[in-house]
Amino acid sequence: MAKKTNINLSQAPVKKQESAVKGKKAESKPRLRIKLKSYDHKVIDSSAHQIVETALRHGSEVLGPVPLPTEIHKYTVNRSSFVHKDAREQFEMRVHKRLIDILTPDQKVLDALMNLNLPAGVDIEIKM
Repeated sequence: MAKKTNINLSQAPVKKQESAVKGKKAESKPRLRIKLKSYDHKVIDSSAHQIVETALRHGSEVLGPVPLPTEIHKYTVNRSSFVHKDAREQFEMRVHKRLIDILTPDQKVLDALMNLNLPAGVDIEIKM
């Protein structure tokens, strides 16, 4: 018969990955994450360019603009009101998104971004 051996797993060597993760959190620096949303891709690109220029002018590191996936909302509508079920029309709305990270924000950058005049039709979310 084969001999059974019991292995005590509590004595087995374990790699400590938690300390590496905690070390990264302790070293994390403040960053500014800006999300832009718009229906028009030209307007959102010009707004992102303005934000990046402003941040670079004040001496900050910038990552982006990163294009995020476009949301597409499709709507199907009957062309006639009653009988013709086969005659339909489809409409879609596209929501374009961009992400910009400012790695070393200071008070000058924040003031400049708050005073920035962006075109209408751009939704901006700023998170620290």
